[in-house]
Amino acid sequence: MDKKREISEECFYKTAAALEDKAEAESFFKALCTEKEVQLIAQRLYVAKLLSENRVYSDIVEQTGASSATVSRVKRAMAADREYFKRLLEKLNELL
Repeated sequence: MDKKREISEECFYKTAAALEDKAEAESFFKALCTEKEVQLIAQRLYVAKLLSENRVYSDIVEQTGASSATVSRVKRAMAADREYFKRLLEKLNELL
């Protein structure tokens, strides 16, 4: 990764990690991302939640509007880093 990109990503992640509440997070992502980008990120997180509940692909596709390719991509990511997704989804469930 080139140095400029590395610095940009560090700035982005540190800023995102410092967000204090939902309103601040909404403002941050709406300022930096298109509505479609936010929707896609949210959709993938919801797909991960449903996969963790052992829902079948067809139900996930129907419930989220995600393509089967997106569901597969999220499932592969979850398999590649099980512990991370376990912690992430535990946090999500605590918030809901």
